[in-house]
Amino acid sequence: MRILFVTQTIDADHPALAQTIDLVGALAARSSSVTVLCDSVRRHDLPENVDFETFGAGTRPGRGLRFARAAGAVVLSRRRRPDAVLVHMVPLFLLLLAPLAKAARVPLLLWYTHWNASRSLRLATRLADTVLSVDRRSFPLETPKLRATGHAIDVERFTPADGAVAGGALRLLALGRMARWKGYETMLEGLRLAVDSGLDAELELRGPALSADERAHAEELKEIVAHSQQLHGRVRIEQPLAREEIPARLRQVDALLSATQPQGSETLDKVVYEAASCGVPVVASNAALEEFLGGLGLELRFAPRDADALARILLELESAGPEARRAAGLELRRRVVAQHSLDSWADGVVRIVAEGSE
Repeated sequence: MRILFVTQTIDADHPALAQTIDLVGALAARSSSVTVLCDSVRRHDLPENVDFETFGAGTRPGRGLRFARAAGAVVLSRRRRPDAVLVHMVPLFLLLLAPLAKAARVPLLLWYTHWNASRSLRLATRLADTVLSVDRRSFPLETPKLRATGHAIDVERFTPADGAVAGGALRLLALGRMARWKGYETMLEGLRLAVDSGLDAELELRGPALSADERAHAEELKEIVAHSQQLHGRVRIEQPLAREEIPARLRQVDALLSATQPQGSETLDKVVYEAASCGVPVVASNAALEEFLGGLGLELRFAPRDADALARILLELESAGPEARRAAGLELRRRVVAQHSLDSWADGVVRIVAEGSE
């Protein structure tokens, strides 16, 4: 089986796209070859049966021209023609590839998990043969083409700590872009209320600011912390962690916080499942996580923007103690292994490609 994987970049140091390397590597382990079509290739550890075509250029027309040439060199080649094209997260790439793929009768697959139902996504959904997402709630359009694959978490790398995290102040961590819809203000207000009620906790926020608005929001959050008696000295807003550092950092905390606010459809953040794979309880506002976080003996889900509910959960999480938190975390890991592992994701993609070629 040969696959053309189309993405923005291959870069182990990219703050938002480093995990793409895991996806390509898992597909390569199940394929004779994977060709990656992307803007640039930087540090990676991909195997020898992965090759690259790049379309980086100094201008947008130049990138478009190079994209078309590189795609044609693969899709229209007898020797390199793939059994399927998998476009990762960028509907525009699928639109550019569609004429070539349709002419060569190569199936088009789109992987997408985000709330933004753009015009390009609507058109790409019409042109795609199959749409892949975590589940039906993580794709913002209704379509019979949707196939749920779960998240692709490397459960061999994201593993639990040997024992319960030591006592002391509750260690909380939030990872993700400094975007307003991530709900960091709700997170800070919930923590402030809980500290007012006696909680002893520390919160670390780490994530990239990839736009001017995200950089401005990061500064606003720092101002909130600096002017709050309850938060000052308890909350740190730091630079994003490198890809290799995330599993170890997760193993050092008592809980991950996620306060995303709905934007029309639910975005099932990958870091939620990475934390769960490390056996770390996840306190989250996402309604789509109700089943995943349910039945653990601990209340872990709160409504978006509900700082009071978040405060109550944090107080209960502290009083539950390390062993109860660890038991809940290990059950979450079992659920990730069963439904959201990198292996199960890659097996599902390969199975879908094979079905399309029958």
